[in-house]
Amino acid sequence: MLHDPYDMQERRCTQEWQLPIGFATLRFPFASDCDSFMPAYRSSPGFFEIPHAAVYAVMTVTVLVSGICFIQAGGPSAPAELLYRYGGMYSTAIARHEYWRLVAYGFLHVNFVHLTMNMLCLVLWGGHLERRIGPAYFLIIYLCAMVFGAVIGNGIHSTPYLTVGASGATSGILGALLCLWILGKLDIRFDFFAINIGLNIAFAFSNSRIDWGVHLGGFAAGLIACAVLDLVEKANAYALRCKFPEAVKVNLTLLVCVTALWTWSGQAQTVAAGASGWGLTIIVVLACCAVVKLVDLALSMTKGLAIVVGALAGANAAAVMICGWALSFSCTPRWPTGSVPLDNFLVIFCPNPLLISGLGAIGAVALTLWLCAKDISRGIEDVGFVGTSLRAERSRRHGL
Repeated sequence: MLHDPYDMQERRCTQEWQLPIGFATLRFPFASDCDSFMPAYRSSPGFFEIPHAAVYAVMTVTVLVSGICFIQAGGPSAPAELLYRYGGMYSTAIARHEYWRLVAYGFLHVNFVHLTMNMLCLVLWGGHLERRIGPAYFLIIYLCAMVFGAVIGNGIHSTPYLTVGASGATSGILGALLCLWILGKLDIRFDFFAINIGLNIAFAFSNSRIDWGVHLGGFAAGLIACAVLDLVEKANAYALRCKFPEAVKVNLTLLVCVTALWTWSGQAQTVAAGASGWGLTIIVVLACCAVVKLVDLALSMTKGLAIVVGALAGANAAAVMICGWALSFSCTPRWPTGSVPLDNFLVIFCPNPLLISGLGAIGAVALTLWLCAKDISRGIEDVGFVGTSLRAERSRRHGL
């Protein structure tokens, strides 16, 4: 579970100053702003929670991608043909192995009103979820809801269709919050869910174009994914020694996503010649588990946090180089691919794939070191307390 800053505040608020006066000692509670701070979220949480980094990142990417479509369309809405070329989900996408559309469709929107409504839901619900489970698990739930919402929606449709929008992913956020509330791990009143779910149902009856297969699929996927992550965290209490810092957890999550995409690609079978699809998947899963355990052991060592961040920076650079190598196969003879964003990128990438991949790898290292500067400093100055605190936090927390 993500380290809760409110828990730290509570511990600070329970400390007392001791002033010796003669043979007696007077105790004074250390109040500062504790009286106004402590009950704010615990006893009476509101409908709105300030968003955090992952929510802002997802919102920024979604607005940029949808905005590019609107700019190319020359107005506040995008035609179906443009949405299809940018990655809209349609009836035979899975049959044609166009799996990238399972993610791409969630960053596209029909018009500005559609985009605004989904981003409003992302802000209203995402702040609560990310604050509770951290950015890494938030991104996992968001992407799971996006992908499985599209899969379930595709199975429900019996006629040709084209679907875009982040509604499935945002519904997954609401489903994950409901899961936490059912498990007794979220201090939000039931009327939060009654009002939000009720408003969405009412809005659906007023608009026949809403794809409720994606909505329901995303909601169910978010609820199930949250329950699975809770079980994973409970199992981690026995399998792992340390509580991973959020920066490390997010970085490992992104690397796992890249590894999964590479496993699905044809290049993976080329490297692991003779291995079947299931065999290669098992090998990759075992390798990921081994890497997680190595990170766990490294974090328990003195200065281990600095070592882990440095290793992740190198792994990020290697991932960028591997992605560049995989994309180079799209330059010839398959280019153009039919995807507008990918074709636009290949126009720049294909003349100098090695140079651009190298520059991207250097940028990945610099970005990792910059974002994890505090963790690096903490790890370098460590004399054994970091590993001890991470082990203590792991033993203290069970589940999300």
